[in-house]
Amino acid sequence: MDKNWDVILQFLFLAVLLCIALVLKTKFRLFRRHLVPLSLIAGFIGLILGPSVLKVIPFDTKILESFVYHAMSIGFIALALKDRRSKKNSAIMKTGFAIVSTYAVQGILGLALSLGLASTFFPDLFPISGLILPLGYGQGPGQAVAMGSTWEKYGFVNGGNFGLTIATFGFLWAILGGIPYMNYLVRKYKGKKLTGVREDLVISESAGDLDNSERTAAVPKGTYLDELALQLVLIGVVYALTYGLMTGLTALLKPLGTFGDTMASLLWGFSFLWGSVIAIGVRALLNVLFTKKIVKVKYVDNYLMQRISSTVFDFMIVASISAISIAMVIEFWAPLLIITTVGGIFTMLYTHWICKWIYKEHFVEFAVMNYGTWTGTVTTGMALLREVDPESKTPVPETYVLGSGVGAGFGFILMLILSLPVTAVVEGQPIYYLFTFVALAVYAAVMLLCIALIQRKEKKQGNR
Repeated sequence: MDKNWDVILQFLFLAVLLCIALVLKTKFRLFRRHLVPLSLIAGFIGLILGPSVLKVIPFDTKILESFVYHAMSIGFIALALKDRRSKKNSAIMKTGFAIVSTYAVQGILGLALSLGLASTFFPDLFPISGLILPLGYGQGPGQAVAMGSTWEKYGFVNGGNFGLTIATFGFLWAILGGIPYMNYLVRKYKGKKLTGVREDLVISESAGDLDNSERTAAVPKGTYLDELALQLVLIGVVYALTYGLMTGLTALLKPLGTFGDTMASLLWGFSFLWGSVIAIGVRALLNVLFTKKIVKVKYVDNYLMQRISSTVFDFMIVASISAISIAMVIEFWAPLLIITTVGGIFTMLYTHWICKWIYKEHFVEFAVMNYGTWTGTVTTGMALLREVDPESKTPVPETYVLGSGVGAGFGFILMLILSLPVTAVVEGQPIYYLFTFVALAVYAAVMLLCIALIQRKEKKQGNR
C-alpha cells in the first residue's frame, strides 16, 4: 500500500467509528437512555476493534497520539479566536481561581501517590507519573498525551499512552461517578429525583453548546474564499505563529543545559496554551483594526469556529481512547487504578466543598458542571449539566467558559512548577520533589486566597 495513505486511513477509521456510534445511539434505547457521550462510545468500540484486543482495525498508536496532541491545540485556538463580550462578574473570577486550585491539589495528590507507589510496591513506575492526573482529569487527553510523550525522553516508557489511560479513567469517573453524584445533589438540595436521562436531549460531544453562537462574519463574495476555509486559514496562521514562537524559545533555552531542555520540553507540551494566547492576541488585533476601519470585514465567524472546535474535540476523544495500549494498562493496572480511583473520589469531595463555598446561587448546577469537567472534559460536564438544567436557564456554561479564560492566564506558572520534578528525575536530586509539593501548595493557597478576598468584597457590598 502507498504510504501516503497511512495518516488518512487513521482519520477514516475514526470517522467510521463515530458513524457506528451514531447508529447505536439513535437506534438502540439502551444507548439513548444513558448519559454517555457519543464520542466516548466510538472510542471504546475503537479500543475493542483495535490492535490491543480484536486487531480488526490497524490503528497506528503514534499517529493517533500525534493527532490528539494537535487536535487539542487546534480546538483551543478556534475557541480563543471567537469574539466574546467582556463581562465583569465575580463568579467568573472565582471559577477561574477554582479551576487552577483544582489542578494544583490534583497535582499534589497524583505526585504523592506515584512517588509512594514507585518507592514501595512498584519500583518500575515512573516516579512523577502521578502528575499526569491533573492533566488527564482537568485538561483532557490532549494535554495528558502531550506531557506523557514529552517525558518519554526522560525514561517514562509509554508515557503518552499512560496519559491517554489516565484521561480515559477520568471520562469513566465523570460518567459513572458523576451520575450518582448528580442524583445525590438533586435529591438533597432540590428535593426531587431524576427519573432518567431524557431521550430528547442531544448531548454535545464537546464545547459545542456552551453558548448560542451567532454568525458573526460578514465575508463578501468578492473575497473568493469560502467562509469555512477562511476560518481554517486563520487557525492555520495562529498555529504557525505558535510553532514559530515555541521554536524560537527552544533555541533560547538550549544553552541553559538540562534545565533548558526540561523547560523546552514542557514548552512544547503546553502548545495549546501558547496557541490560545496568540489567538487571543490576534482576535484583539482584528478588533482594533476593525474599529479603526483599517479592516472593514469581520472575518472570524463565532458559529463556524465553535463547530470546528467541537469537531476536532469529538475526533480527539475517539482517537485518545482507541490508542490505549491494553498491554501497558495490564502492566501498570494496580498503580493506574489506585491513582485514578483516589483522584476521582478526591475530585468529587473537593468539587463539592469548593462549589458549596463559592457559589451562593445555582450550586447544584455548578457542582455538576465542574465535577464533570474536572474529571473528563467540557463534554462530560455539559452532558451532566443538561440533565439538571435542560433548558439552559442558568449562567453556568458561560461562567465556566469565561472562568477558564481566567485560569488559562496562570498556565505559565504551572509549567514552571512541572519542570521541578523532571529535574529531580534527570539529575537525581529528590529535593526537587519537595520543592514541587511546596510550590503546588503555595499555588493552590494563593488561588483560594483570591477567592476568599472576592467573597469578602462581595460580603461588604452586600452589607451596604
